[in-house]
Amino acid sequence: MLKLSIVTLLLLVAFTPQTTTIADLAWIAGDWQTAAGGRRQIEEHWTGVAGGTMMGMSRTVAGDKTVEFEYLRIEQRAGGIYYVAHPKARCPATDFKLTKSSATEAVFENPQHDFPKRIIYRKTGENSLTATIDGGEGSKAMTFSFTRIK
Repeated sequence: MLKLSIVTLLLLVAFTPQTTTIADLAWIAGDWQTAAGGRRQIEEHWTGVAGGTMMGMSRTVAGDKTVEFEYLRIEQRAGGIYYVAHPKARCPATDFKLTKSSATEAVFENPQHDFPKRIIYRKTGENSLTATIDGGEGSKAMTFSFTRIK
């Protein structure tokens, strides 16, 4: 009888859905930049989690000119967690739903969007992360490697 109870308990734990909260994505918070010396340098700045959101901003500089910028947020909603992008401050925003997460990865998807369809953040070290955009599983991807600005 004890064996049956342990097996039942293990099965319940294994098949109980784990609910991700926005606090689980707090590792994205901070100030990040790509390596200096390339054609372009990208910065991302993310606030900590407060009020069910993280607020972000991205800026791409080429030479002495800002060539791209984007306002961002990650927000907890009743239906899940969303990455919300406003490239060039455009409205309406584009929503990407969190579809997969772990302690070191967050995958946001919007299959109806032209490009990107997925945005993937990965923590690759204590002071490094990557952001990857692609057109969906198996498509060509663009990956940006960031280090924490101290």
